[in-house]
Amino acid sequence: MVVEEHVEARPTLVVTALTGWDRFPAEWPGMLDEVWAHLRANGVDRGCRNVMLHRDTADGVHVEVGVLAAEGVAPAGRVVASTLPAGRVATTVHRGPYAGLGETHRAVGEWCRASRTSPAGVRWEVYGPHHDDPAQLWVEVAWLLGS
Repeated sequence: MVVEEHVEARPTLVVTALTGWDRFPAEWPGMLDEVWAHLRANGVDRGCRNVMLHRDTADGVHVEVGVLAAEGVAPAGRVVASTLPAGRVATTVHRGPYAGLGETHRAVGEWCRASRTSPAGVRWEVYGPHHDDPAQLWVEVAWLLGS
């Protein structure tokens, strides 16, 4: 079920890129590996939820791939501080294999059309803990809404 709610900003540590949807599936694993290498170098090896933010631009898709910020870990190199934005969002929780995430995003888009609410062009995913059983996976999906 998609709901509308107000969310607070959440700090992140991410690697950013300007890409296209055709290239993003091959690029995001290396981006996430880079963030986790930085975390491990700073003594953090678990407990940070993975995030992916997508912002539509005239030049392509600006993506941020990383984690909800770990306390006490400063950005360095390509790993930069950012935030998941505050504001009004359409949100839902995807449950099950990640292959179904596209359907979850489509459901949020359909909710926006049905409720005559305009998306602001920024979407993100916050991943739950890893499980070997795909049925136990879950991801928070949020679309920032326009004013």
